Amino acid sequence: MKKKPFPIGYKEIVFILAPIVVVAIVICMAWARMLNLAINVGLANQSRLVGEKVSYEARMDSEPPAAALESLAQSIKANPTKKNISDLLKAFANYYPQCIEFYYSTATPHKNGGWLITNDDWEAPADFEYAERLWYTGAVAAKGKIYYTEPYISKSNGKLCITYSIAIYDARNEFIGITACDLLLDKLEEAVANINFSKNTSIHVLDADGRYLTHKDPSYVLEKNYFEETHLDKKVYNAQSYLDGIQKAFVKNGYFFSVKQIENSSWFAVVEGPISDFSGQLAKPFFIMIAITALLIIGIVIFYGKIITSTRVKEAELSEKLLSETQNLFVSAKENAATSQDQSAAVKEIVATMEDNNALSESISEKIKGVSDVAAKTNSDVADGVTYLAENVRQLHEIADANQTTIDGIKSLGAKISNIWDIVSLINSVADQAKIIAFNAELEASSAGDAGRNFHIVATEIRRLADGIIDGTKEIKERITEIQQSSDSLILASENGTTKINEGVENASVLSERFESIKGASEITATSSSDITTIIHQQTVASEQILITLKQIASGVENFTAATENISQASKNLSSIASELNRKRESETNA
Repeated sequence: MKKKPFPIGYKEIVFILAPIVVVAIVICMAWARMLNLAINVGLANQSRLVGEKVSYEARMDSEPPAAALESLAQSIKANPTKKNISDLLKAFANYYPQCIEFYYSTATPHKNGGWLITNDDWEAPADFEYAERLWYTGAVAAKGKIYYTEPYISKSNGKLCITYSIAIYDARNEFIGITACDLLLDKLEEAVANINFSKNTSIHVLDADGRYLTHKDPSYVLEKNYFEETHLDKKVYNAQSYLDGIQKAFVKNGYFFSVKQIENSSWFAVVEGPISDFSGQLAKPFFIMIAITALLIIGIVIFYGKIITSTRVKEAELSEKLLSETQNLFVSAKENAATSQDQSAAVKEIVATMEDNNALSESISEKIKGVSDVAAKTNSDVADGVTYLAENVRQLHEIADANQTTIDGIKSLGAKISNIWDIVSLINSVADQAKIIAFNAELEASSAGDAGRNFHIVATEIRRLADGIIDGTKEIKERITEIQQSSDSLILASENGTTKINEGVENASVLSERFESIKGASEITATSSSDITTIIHQQTVASEQILITLKQIASGVENFTAATENISQASKNLSSIASELNRKRESETNA
């Protein structure tokens, strides 16, 4: 017999592949959508973190000079002589090299005999009126608070700067002068330049109008506007709507964007880049999924091919068996004709057997009574089981209440840990003040010469101690953060345990209902056992009726002999049909 190279026909292959291919396409589309959504969410979160990093670097660059300026103002207030002010300005300039200049001007304008001192001893021209400068007028209006100017390009070095200034008042709250410093924004540009996110991602710091404060092309700083070049929808976003102080991070039109306002300033860190930089991350898992799906389809086709081959082999075996059985049936029909003659004698033997059956029925009745007693005992045991289950449910409720009490205690502990943050912040603040006081003490000791040498050593050690306290509080904050994270994880695990306990309570309740059902069934069994005894008695009476019926069966045996002849002819016809079916199967196999 010639066998086909592949056991599955064209129509069968189409029938198998059609639904599998449809499902595979749907799975691939869903997988691609899921991956795309995951990439979009991930890029939005990552761009938001980049914005926060830029904000942090800008804040860390600007806060130390601001704190130093406040300390300088206090030192000048204590001794507002020219000599002392000049020494203080030079000392602060050495300690804060990121500031290009420290200076002080009197409350009296230059034209009225006032004077200006700088750390580099710059002599102001006669026509230079500092009282008209923005850093002066802004500090006067701020009334003792630090005033920040807008960023500008310094004429002395051509770099981006910002001026901090603060008004100084004496013990009688009379205005005596202004001290200020010019801060270079080089470190801000460095911080932005050192952040690598992707090949085509751009990261900038903008002012409130959208002008660049940092850019790889220096000519763009304070000259070009971000909203003239961005890929944002200009009909929806502008400086007022985008730079509104609300942190944003999103993906749109093939690009990801984020914006965050830098604390204590009117500046904004913006991040923008194309999603195509991450297309490889999206394509690789997608193609892997397609390959896995294709392999699954091939495996399913091979699997179904083997099943169909096995089925056809079984069909052939069944066809041959059917042919053999029909031939046997034909022979058996003839034998039945002879056997029917013997049935009459067998009927007499059945009568004797029925008499024995009556005795057996009485024995069964006794055994059923014993079964009824066992059923009653089972009913009692099931009732005890229901009671035990009720007690189990009560104990599970007590466990759930205890677990909830544990969760509440952990949450209370988390609240107390949060209070430690305030204490650590207070310690950090005290250490900062101690550091400033120690620094001022060093300056005073330096002015005192040899007489203040020991005092200078003590002040230096105090400042080192303050630095150590600040470092210690940082580590304490990290440990508190770890404790809070562990507490949150423990709360989540306890809540999950509560859920499992509640599920156990429900399962125990369901099991209690099942036992109630079993209890009812056992009661029915006990009742039914009694009923069976009655039925068996009735069966004995029915056996007598059967004896009469058997006599009638004897006459029916003769009719059975005639019917057997008809069966013999039908078996012959069935054999012909089986042979035809076998030939048709072989024809399809060779096709």
